[in-house]
Amino acid sequence: MRQHVNPLSQFFQLPLSLPSKNDIFSKPHYPIHLDIGSAKGEFLIELATKCPEWNFLGLEIREPLVTLCEKKRKLLELNNLKFLFCNVNVSLDEWLKDLDYGQLKRVSIQFPDPWFKRKHFKRRVLTINLLNSVAKSMSEDGEIFIQSDIFKLIESMTHTIDKSRYFNRKDLGCLELIDKNPYNVKTDRERFSLERNLPIYRVMYIRNSLLFIN
Repeated sequence: MRQHVNPLSQFFQLPLSLPSKNDIFSKPHYPIHLDIGSAKGEFLIELATKCPEWNFLGLEIREPLVTLCEKKRKLLELNNLKFLFCNVNVSLDEWLKDLDYGQLKRVSIQFPDPWFKRKHFKRRVLTINLLNSVAKSMSEDGEIFIQSDIFKLIESMTHTIDKSRYFNRKDLGCLELIDKNPYNVKTDRERFSLERNLPIYRVMYIRNSLLFIN
């Protein structure tokens, strides 16, 4: 069950000053994987455990979930992982500016809130402005991985990324979908869908090395 919050409400439009990479990671020079909409955090917790040479940041707009994730992270003493509460379309850009160029290697957006009604499309998390912010900080071979169990939503997301011109789809095909999660770690929603034999639509993008943003 998805629990929605309206990211355009006045409360979520207040910019937050996120702690710097030096304050949240014990080894802040490591490459960074950013997960937008980290939910219960199991995906990043497993990745951070398996990949100690990476730093992982989970951003989530539902504050109670961030509190829950941080409790789990601290119990596991994962110093290469942090969960933060924010609206990424309001507060992420300033945090990314603090990174070394190319330090952001991977971004994942998995099963975001679909906001089915057309009048609510503007509430969807993936925007051109967000992509531009990511592209400024991402290495030339950086990845954006998206997946959803809703075909219309993945169509909308790919259309938005294609319009940005800063990313190329990695795999070819009808919609250039990939058939499995490339990180071999599943989110809660992904497990839910697979257990019920529901389709999952996945696309991987690579940062275009020929295009730069001033």
